[in-house]
Amino acid sequence: MSYVMGIDPGAKGAIAILTDTGSLVEVWDMPTLEIKVGKATKTRISPEVLAEELRNWDSVRAAFMEAVSSSPQMGVSSAFAFGEGFGVVKGVLAALQIPLVLVPPAKWKRDMGLNQSKDGSRAKAIAKWPRHAGEFKLVKHDGRAEAALIGLWGVSK
Repeated sequence: MSYVMGIDPGAKGAIAILTDTGSLVEVWDMPTLEIKVGKATKTRISPEVLAEELRNWDSVRAAFMEAVSSSPQMGVSSAFAFGEGFGVVKGVLAALQIPLVLVPPAKWKRDMGLNQSKDGSRAKAIAKWPRHAGEFKLVKHDGRAEAALIGLWGVSK
């Protein structure tokens, strides 16, 4: 059996594994570390843990990841950290030879009948996979819902 991976990048993002028929197999939060940056503690994606988590999924035919970019509302250091995390995920996928397809958020959300609402993504994920509803029950689980829905979008590609 082959699988599809959906990825909502970023330190608060997630990864979902789906079958080629759209069944949700597993979803988990992006692995992160707390590191000191100057005097502040920042959350960053752990490339080592991410690689270890993805290494076991050698039958993934493709990873579908949201093609994110910085926004004018982001500060310089936030934008840099966001881009760094995006690059970490791309690098780990490349090292593991998992083909990557980037999809703009407006494209996959429109195709899935969603708007910008994170609660809408959670509600759609719960409706699609009711046996996995617990994975999406909290507001902070929006990354899990979006990763699963990006993967579902990718199933048809």
